Amino acid sequence: MKTIYVKKTLSGIFSENHLRRGLSVAGLFVFAFILGGVAARIADSQQAARVSGNSMQTEAGAGMEEAGLNETEASDLTAGTDLTEIMETDTGIISADTVNWGLGFGEAGTKPTGMATVEELAQYNAYFMSDTEEKILYLTFDCGYENGNTEAILDALKAHEAPATFFVVGYFLESAPELVKRMVEEGHTVGNHTYNHPDMSQISDMVSFQKEMEDNAVLFEEVTGTQMSLYYRPPQGKYSVDNLKMAQELGYATFFWSLAYVDWYQDDQPTHEEAFNKLLARVHPGAIVLLHNTSSTNAEILDELLTKWEEMGYTFRALSDFVE
Repeated sequence: MKTIYVKKTLSGIFSENHLRRGLSVAGLFVFAFILGGVAARIADSQQAARVSGNSMQTEAGAGMEEAGLNETEASDLTAGTDLTEIMETDTGIISADTVNWGLGFGEAGTKPTGMATVEELAQYNAYFMSDTEEKILYLTFDCGYENGNTEAILDALKAHEAPATFFVVGYFLESAPELVKRMVEEGHTVGNHTYNHPDMSQISDMVSFQKEMEDNAVLFEEVTGTQMSLYYRPPQGKYSVDNLKMAQELGYATFFWSLAYVDWYQDDQPTHEEAFNKLLARVHPGAIVLLHNTSSTNAEILDELLTKWEEMGYTFRALSDFVE
């Protein structure tokens, strides 16, 4: 491959005739200089590719359906995202097109990089982690449906006096109203994950966008007698700049995440060891943690996980930190 690249490069510099006849002594020096430059460029590009591949381990947006990603696929940026474009910018990007929220991880305990920076998201009242070095964690759970694990999650949170935010969809409100009431009674926040859990990035008009949000908020008020917090999480982590602007116009703060793992396959749950390996190694100051209420592994390990994080010096805070 290198030989072909060198030949093509040289053919653009010297004519075939010149190459066949040979070069003068002076020409040989020029030739060697050019050849050295070409080789250096090849080496540089290969090194850059290695660095990019090693540093940009990503975990895809974790939604109720997640487009059928398995754990290996969820380690890469999802479709529609240009990895090269992201790697070539120091400040991240916010694409005008549909983007799936993803993360790039470095050394254990360090903050990840997102599809956009903290500063870029903040202009749309959107967040994925806190820009702090304090050992604070923000616990969030996406709730698409109930399968018997939410009570254990609430029990663990209560035992540690840890506030959390539950992003619920319409079906969860309809099918598990008592659990939603318990969330409110125990001081947790309930946020908007839309009524039908659609790909909101494909909704381009405010009327349709607002209906998804309002239908869910109205149902929450009917169930609990209280108003839903103006916190929004895009289903499957799919968003666009227009979505962020529409949510902002409706008064919502949009919340992505900076720590998550593949926990949403009900019939293929990670082992306790796998969960701890991801959630302990990647934890970092100011993390917004995304977990799913449908995960039996989460229900089984949450009490121990919270204890381990506390032993590492972490405390738990509410998302209100971001908007007050």
